[in-house]
Amino acid sequence: MSANKLISDSRTVMTELIMPNDTNPLGDLMGGYLMRWMDIVSAICASRHCESHVVTASVDHISFHEPIKLGDVITLTATITRAFTTSVEVYVEVSAADMPGTNPRQSNHAYFSFVAIDKETRKPQSVPGINPITNEEKKLYESAIRRREIRLILAGKIKPSEALHVKSFFAEM
Repeated sequence: MSANKLISDSRTVMTELIMPNDTNPLGDLMGGYLMRWMDIVSAICASRHCESHVVTASVDHISFHEPIKLGDVITLTATITRAFTTSVEVYVEVSAADMPGTNPRQSNHAYFSFVAIDKETRKPQSVPGINPITNEEKKLYESAIRRREIRLILAGKIKPSEALHVKSFFAEM
């Protein structure tokens, strides 16, 4: 397994042109298509970082801030925020612009979690750590542990009382 990696080593960017078959009757991109593309770009990013196959473990709240219209060009950017023992968290940000590149805007974002899988045994395998460099990378890295604990609580894998970083957000049960 490799030593810690830079976040920029696995950053992945994907671009799509919104075509008529991608839209609903109002001419807006259908959410399911966007979610699929977000999963693809984040899986590529996670796989590059982990140097292995990965499977989607969870998707946090996908926000839909701005509609994406027929003819828009979207750019999906995926970056690792933190590596755990056998999993990674990936932040995906989506921006949209008119075809000539005018009217750029942030439209969506989400956090995806992936587990690295050994191809032969199909069991989870350890992943390299990361070295956050920029202030934004450090901020996302530090907050990832709280997002992970919330995911584990909501999935029923840990009790709120077992969480070290977020237990104060949950009432005693």
